[in-house]
Amino acid sequence: MPHSQTSAPRDSLAGVRLARGASPWLLPTVATAALSLAKARRSKGAAAVAVPATALAAGMLWFFRDPEREITQGRVISPADGVVQSIMPWKDGRTRVAIFMSPLNVHVNRAPLAGTVTSVEHIPGGFVPAFNKESENNERVVWHFDTELGDIEMIQIAGAVARRIVPYVPQGTKVEQGERIGLIRFGSRVDIYLPEGVEVDVEVGQKTVAGVTRIDRD
Repeated sequence: MPHSQTSAPRDSLAGVRLARGASPWLLPTVATAALSLAKARRSKGAAAVAVPATALAAGMLWFFRDPEREITQGRVISPADGVVQSIMPWKDGRTRVAIFMSPLNVHVNRAPLAGTVTSVEHIPGGFVPAFNKESENNERVVWHFDTELGDIEMIQIAGAVARRIVPYVPQGTKVEQGERIGLIRFGSRVDIYLPEGVEVDVEVGQKTVAGVTRIDRD
């Protein structure tokens, strides 16, 4: 049966469910907006700051939202909200599905299968736009999961604005399918490699929802 994944702790503000790791960015922004609004009636300078500060705070709240999801049944589900950027056969027989995440998407990533995290490796790199082919050399975190389909590789790739990938679980952790496993701040990309023999059930340009969109076909 589909289930709602609620186990990962997260930040919250005014009843809005926020991604874990949002506070260092969000709280100063909200505090600046609140202070400038409080002083706006007495100060023209504060009033001038209040409008952009409030807009920025609202944007941050939207960006760092972390809604609950009813997890879809299926062997492999999307680890990310976004749009399928490419589907590419790999030399070793696997198929890479690349999902581009715009700043408007939810940026919390989820486990594509149930299994054990066997590796979480941070690799330094550049910060070109995530939709660019050269983004494969960007700052990234490479995940490996031991699953019923064998080893599954997933890569979180930072974009031109995203300068921080925040893993939620360490190596050795057993995760459920659809469980929150990390956050990429601002525009970015997530690649997942399907094992040889597993057919893709999405197409380039298709929108995906983390924990909801099925990636493979029976």
